This record gives sequence, structure tokens and C-alpha cells, in this order.
Amino acid sequence: MPSWEEYKAASKSRGSLAMELFVVESTASAPAEQMQAVLPAHLDYQKQVEAAGNLFLAGPLSDDTGELMQGTGMIVYRAANLDEAKAIADADPMHAQNMRTYKIRKWLVNEGSLQFSIALSGQKVTMG
Repeated sequence: MPSWEEYKAASKSRGSLAMELFVVESTASAPAEQMQAVLPAHLDYQKQVEAAGNLFLAGPLSDDTGELMQGTGMIVYRAANLDEAKAIADADPMHAQNMRTYKIRKWLVNEGSLQFSIALSGQKVTMG
């Protein structure tokens, strides 16, 4: 089995994007009412991380049925390395105040496409 760096180099040599991102799966570890008290600080932190260029995507995940919110979220960071991504995750008030725990993994983005529609006068952006 190749190392991460070997796989990344092979992906690039095949013409893939090979963009390294960091995926955080954040799981509730405190009662909802306690997490609600930390939510404003968490959202402010997310805005700061986004403004710094380190937040790619973030949001809640459903349960396996797709019908219920289960208290798990996914955050995707741009960072120079895993240690930097961990430092960003550790500083999130939800994690720093033990409201949530997380797992973090490297994600090598090779394929796919993003499509945006921007309506300037309507101040609307849609992604598909």
C-alpha cells in the first residue's frame, strides 16, 4: 500500500487535481442546551476561519435515513498540513469547551466539478 505522499504524487502524475484538504467529523458530546450557549461563539469562529481562507465547507449531517439531525457536523479546512488543521479544529469553541469531539482526516480531492450561478442584482449565489 503506498504512503499518502506516494499516492498524492501518483494522482498528480495522472493529471488529477490532488488538492489536499482536511475533513473534520464533529460529534456532539454535551446536551443540546449546553451546545446552544456556545453556538454564537462557534459561528463567529467559523466566520473568522472562512475570512482567513481556511474554511472550505461546513455544515450539519443527517442520520442514516436522511430525515433526522443527529448532532454530527462536517467541516472541511484548507491548511498547510494536518497539524495546522488540528490547531484550527482545536480552537473551535465547540471543541475547546468540550461540547463536541472530532475526528480529522486528510482528503485528496482528485475529481469532480463545482458550478456556481451568481445573480448580482438579486444578491444570490447558487451552487450545483
